[in-house]
Amino acid sequence: MSMQQQIESKLADGLACKHLNVVNESHMHSRGEDSHFKVIVVSEEFSGKRLLQRHRQINEILKDELANHIHALAIHTFTPEEFSEQSGQVADSPSCLGGSKLD
Repeated sequence: MSMQQQIESKLADGLACKHLNVVNESHMHSRGEDSHFKVIVVSEEFSGKRLLQRHRQINEILKDELANHIHALAIHTFTPEEFSEQSGQVADSPSCLGGSKLD
């Protein structure tokens, strides 16, 4: 199972997702491995929760992957209403500035 599939599986099992999209953004970085991901999660479970609480929930579900495999994780969490207000759009991830690209 790829890291992307593992992330998708764990989030789908850990949350009642109305929408889930896991994007492997590793190609945008110089590490040469599947280590950079963006997750877009839409769930009623986020209703009444602040952004930090939502991110902590995602981090808890993916704690092993974050500790051992994932270098960077962009987290976008929405209730269904919030996602609808955004027209299903999320911000693009910034360009990588790590490693030799800083010069």
